[in-house]
Amino acid sequence: MLFKFEDLKVYQKSLVFIDGVYKITLQFPPEELFGLTSQFRRASTSIALNIAEGSGSTDKDFNKYLRTTFNSLKECVVCSTLAFRLKFINKEVYDNLRKELAEISKMIAGLRKYLNQNNPEY
Repeated sequence: MLFKFEDLKVYQKSLVFIDGVYKITLQFPPEELFGLTSQFRRASTSIALNIAEGSGSTDKDFNKYLRTTFNSLKECVVCSTLAFRLKFINKEVYDNLRKELAEISKMIAGLRKYLNQNNPEY
């Protein structure tokens, strides 16, 4: 049995992103386990969690959760930038992360636009 949110492409895409973050952060230095590794994993996971949690509520509430989702996405942007600057990841990995984040961002924006069109009061 699938829950409604599991059909959302943005949710599915966020799971793929989380998989990548977990794989990439396995290569981070051990001393970053409670620092950047943890923060990057929590921020990426928060994207999918907020989509799931918000999807079962009203459109207005879902829109609020999507704003939170977008904030978590921005945290992932900073985490990926730090990882690149600290040389934990190379340029190719960095570019791929940024590309995935841009795609998820567009999907979130599109979903928010759809919700706003149906309920213009928010």
